[in-house]
Amino acid sequence: MKRVLVTGAAGRIGRALLDLLEQQGIPANVLVLENPGDLKADLVVEGTATDPHAVRAALAGVEAVIHLAAIPSPERHPAEEVFATNTQATYTVLEQAGRAGIMRACTASSTAISGLPFAARALHPPYAPVDEEQPPLPEDPYALSKQVDELTAHMMTRRHGMSVAALRLPYVGGFDERLLDFAGRCELDPGLHAAGLWAYLETRDAARACLLGLGLDGFHVITVAAPETLVSHPTEDLLRRFHPTTDIRRPLPGRTVPLDLTKATALLGFSAEFRV
Repeated sequence: MKRVLVTGAAGRIGRALLDLLEQQGIPANVLVLENPGDLKADLVVEGTATDPHAVRAALAGVEAVIHLAAIPSPERHPAEEVFATNTQATYTVLEQAGRAGIMRACTASSTAISGLPFAARALHPPYAPVDEEQPPLPEDPYALSKQVDELTAHMMTRRHGMSVAALRLPYVGGFDERLLDFAGRCELDPGLHAAGLWAYLETRDAARACLLGLGLDGFHVITVAAPETLVSHPTEDLLRRFHPTTDIRRPLPGRTVPLDLTKATALLGFSAEFRV
């Protein structure tokens, strides 16, 4: 890989990804809303991922794109803005990449596509472990935007012949105050993360998964997470307590995360290295 564009590179995953690219000797371009001045990139373009002109400028000389730029939840912005921004950004980045002849991309989807994390009422997955075939049932603009983003990515494989991996990521944080504090609070009250099925991924693992996603051919939706949950409570006990209608289709011993990680292992060769 000669050069990679990273959108949203000033975020947690973006910064970890720039570190990883530097370690592997892969030059990076970045597209960010504002330049913080410390990004490890040869070219920094300031602008929004919804702007075709900014995207085209950021694509200069790249062979692949990792698209991370998005409003990450529906909680701090108007619903219309969350949906419109996220879906337009994904369309614009992949469309401009396809027009430029760039044939490989990876986009950040989310396990929140299930509809559980931001629903106004308690929802339960029909079965566990949850796999990529379980129909998304979004009730919020963020989950809906991720569902549309996946459809957009699939369309781009037909429209431009490009390969796109859409990675469904859970709660992501580093071994700092964010992840460890959240894990501690969930240990005391597992209900805090019941809608997220107690799943997590460390930022460096998320970055590595994104880079691996560039190596796939065709379109793929892949769930990526640590193989264990954030908490010490047995997973099957948690499911029976917080998701009593969920059909547990196979044993989930100990802290096994109730997500099906088969594709991450088989297609990406991915296994999380950093675990709580």
